[in-house]
Amino acid sequence: MTLTQLEIFVLVAEHQSFTLAAKQLGITQSAVSHALKSLEKDWKVNLLIREQHRIELTHIGSQLLLHAKEMLNTAQIMQQEINASHGIQQGTLRIGSFGASASIHLLPELLKAYRLRYPNLEIFVEEGTDLEVSQWIHERRVDVGFAVLPRPNLDTYPLLQDIFIALIPKSYPAAQQSALNIQDLQRYPFIMTKAGSQTHVEQLLRQYHVQPKIQYQMSQLLTILNMVNLQEGIAIVADMSMTPELLQLHPNVVKRPLIPNTQRQIGLAVKDEKSVSPAAKAFIQLAQDMFHDQC
Repeated sequence: MTLTQLEIFVLVAEHQSFTLAAKQLGITQSAVSHALKSLEKDWKVNLLIREQHRIELTHIGSQLLLHAKEMLNTAQIMQQEINASHGIQQGTLRIGSFGASASIHLLPELLKAYRLRYPNLEIFVEEGTDLEVSQWIHERRVDVGFAVLPRPNLDTYPLLQDIFIALIPKSYPAAQQSALNIQDLQRYPFIMTKAGSQTHVEQLLRQYHVQPKIQYQMSQLLTILNMVNLQEGIAIVADMSMTPELLQLHPNVVKRPLIPNTQRQIGLAVKDEKSVSPAAKAFIQLAQDMFHDQC
């Protein structure tokens, strides 16, 4: 068993494709197939079910995949520790980000400052929902990720507080109020976000027993803003996602806080702080330094 074989196994399992795994590694498809067959021969198990148009993990393959990811992550941490001991800031950092709050408000400023300090590090960013990012952290698909706290199954680092707001068409009577009572959502058409905040908006509605008339479900913030601008309904989004520049482009939209006030805490999370790579540690420390007054 070699680390290269494990890497090939992980990539084939993630992509469900020999071709895509070979392309990412820059080797031939036959080399990928040979490495997996050698691994299966050494372990005396079948890792994959190979069908004409589909590849699936066997039961034992799914179990071993988790361990393979752990071993590759440990190897990467070891290499980064070695590089750091020589004063060489090289390697990779994989970051998970969700929604406009993290991806627009937090991440660009952080990445710019991080890149100035560590110009030789290769950075990958994967974007999904809050729940997807937490799952990626657990699976070690990313080294560190943004998360809405608390996350009891992860080690977390609080960064700042955010609130949810209502985006309201100017023509609606609710737009004349200084804040929107969450119960009043039931009186208007509603646009449900399918982006990073969806789970938390749904939880908020359940908490206050509100059942709005959902007219649309949309995943892009700009699309939601455009629909509110066209007087098609009210939406609830995270305040950090709503920049003044975006609102200026949508003159028929006003934002209002909710009653009761609804806060959430955003931070960074890792699977296990004891095995965090030097690159991820540096990223977390920089984030805490930049946002320490906003917790």
